[in-house]
Amino acid sequence: MGGLNLEVFKFGMYVMFPIGIMYYFGTNLDKRFVVPDFWPKPENANKLPTERDEIRAELERLRARRLYYRERRLAAEGANDQQQQQDD
Repeated sequence: MGGLNLEVFKFGMYVMFPIGIMYYFGTNLDKRFVVPDFWPKPENANKLPTERDEIRAELERLRARRLYYRERRLAAEGANDQQQQQDD
């Protein structure tokens, strides 16, 4: 069979392969695996309100937006209903 040289070669591969993989993926990460502008800049990211007044203002803004979209949806549904009644 292969003898001692084969066993030494196999042992070397078993030891060096994981070390080589860790070295390849562990060094120079910034140049090899970086995606430019992946994370948003802090000024473009959403900021959660922390003060009571900020929370109240955000809730009012969300409520107004929800009511605006509701009115728009109801107007569109009303227009669709009128169109269907005219078609009949």
